[in-house]
Amino acid sequence: MKGWIAQGVRPVVVVEPNPAANLVSLARANVVRLLHSIDAVAREPVGACVVALKPQVLRTEAVCLGPVAQSGALMVSIAAGTSIASLKRAWGRGAVVARAMPNTPGAVGKGITALYAPRGVGRDLRNLAASLMRGLGETFWVTSETDIDTVTAVSGSGPAYVFLLVEVLAAAARQQGLPAVIADRLARATITGSGALLDADPRPAAALRTDVTSPHGTTEAALQVLMKKDAFRLLVGEAVAAARRRAEELRHEG
Repeated sequence: MKGWIAQGVRPVVVVEPNPAANLVSLARANVVRLLHSIDAVAREPVGACVVALKPQVLRTEAVCLGPVAQSGALMVSIAAGTSIASLKRAWGRGAVVARAMPNTPGAVGKGITALYAPRGVGRDLRNLAASLMRGLGETFWVTSETDIDTVTAVSGSGPAYVFLLVEVLAAAARQQGLPAVIADRLARATITGSGALLDADPRPAAALRTDVTSPHGTTEAALQVLMKKDAFRLLVGEAVAAARRRAEELRHEG
């Protein structure tokens, strides 16, 4: 929503029964129109509807969006593990549905969103879906709906993996005797700085890693532990596979 506001997208109507304080402030400033129920939207022409609900909530609430979907509005779902087929069961076979998987860095315009739409969704509507997601950062299309499950496991859930790295790096610094405030500051700045370097340098991550790794130096000593028997690679691979399996399970549960 912040991205849409910055891009000048108007009007923006938000349906939220329990709005946060910042959302209420935007509504009071007439930046967005805040509604507590979908009923009012169903009586108005809607160009596109971004469905930002958790998959468990969407299962029960999807039917409420039926009138909007049946009006011909483009429905963009960001719910993990929720197939277009299941959404059409709630909204009707004629509903125009696309799926998107953004991630939380979109809150600061640094996100990346994968999109998928079936063949029946035309170019103009695809462009509309992508333009809405560009409010969060980069966008790209995948050709298979099942690819969305993999994207969910990598970039959708990925920020949590990075934040966990900050946690454990700070904890390791404390174990080595640094005060907590310094340990946390070092861990956060190391990760954000490394991300900024990745963004600025087009070379592969492996090349950037090599830049830091002097022969027989401190970084090499650490990497020998992390890369011993491919332990780190295997652990991350298992984590991504587990997240993808859960996305598949959510789809079948729906």
